[in-house]
Amino acid sequence: MKPASLRALAARLLVAASVMASCTLTLADTTPLRILVGFPAGGSTDLIARQLAAGLQTELARPVVVENRAGAGGQIAAQALKAARPDGHTLFLSNGHTVSIVPVTMANPGFDVAKDFAPVGLVTSNPDVFAVNPAVVGTGVTDIRGFAAWAQAHADQNSVGVPAPGSGPEFAVGVLGRALSTPMTAVPYRGDGPLVQDLVAGQVPAGIGGVGAILPYVESGKLRLLAVNGPERIARLPEVPTYAEAGISGLEEMMFTAVFAPAGTPAALLRQYNAAIAKVVNAPAFAQRIASLGVTAATSTPEALGLRVESGRAAYGRLVKTLDYKLQ
Repeated sequence: MKPASLRALAARLLVAASVMASCTLTLADTTPLRILVGFPAGGSTDLIARQLAAGLQTELARPVVVENRAGAGGQIAAQALKAARPDGHTLFLSNGHTVSIVPVTMANPGFDVAKDFAPVGLVTSNPDVFAVNPAVVGTGVTDIRGFAAWAQAHADQNSVGVPAPGSGPEFAVGVLGRALSTPMTAVPYRGDGPLVQDLVAGQVPAGIGGVGAILPYVESGKLRLLAVNGPERIARLPEVPTYAEAGISGLEEMMFTAVFAPAGTPAALLRQYNAAIAKVVNAPAFAQRIASLGVTAATSTPEALGLRVESGRAAYGRLVKTLDYKLQ
């Protein structure tokens, strides 16, 4: 072999060895692993991140810290991930809103999921439920069509609270109004907490929000569940039907939380992180700790997560067009 060819071969081997060493050292060194979260401390996404971080710290034998970059529906944290080096030291725990809805509702989100992120793995599946206040709508309203009939008879009280503007629940209100031929007005709040407070107080007759925030009031009899989104009933609420069971299509997508890395992160490292996350999430202790949030532990391959993000983005993109939603 000619000297030039030998030098070229040596250079290629050196690059390959450097990549392999990087993958190994990133998981073995003591440099803290950052998990970016796009919402404030104490919220459900933050609490999931902290449970995941605790498990990963043990699994990876390295410090793992949660860094809250709250604001703009997760956009700030997403932009921080885009700017991070693909060296395995930074991950992003995102909910489905940031990666599937923000890209189709914002004119300039500041990131492109397909180009700027590398999917790592799913962490939880997060259903939303439609709840009513029986003291307002009456004890006879027991399903979603019953609420539609009530709303038609009470045109001045057809408000449905949602946890955020431009969110899945806001789109759901639009879908329901069209499917049931009943005008419904979405009232955006700043999170599930304020929404549930007003729903329990009777300021709004109905609301769509996370299971964890609403379920305690269902159990106390102050609220009643009428429907859950997603392709099938959830194990925790087997008696609550899906919208599809009421003949309403378009609400099959379910929110989730998942981990992403910066684009360009070595594939071998992504697989190692995926395996570590799956081990933590599949442990009974993790499911028990997040049960109070009303979410379900779930795992996936990086490839399956990428497909789920794209499927969600396409579904919400169709809703944006159908409902004539104005980009923000």
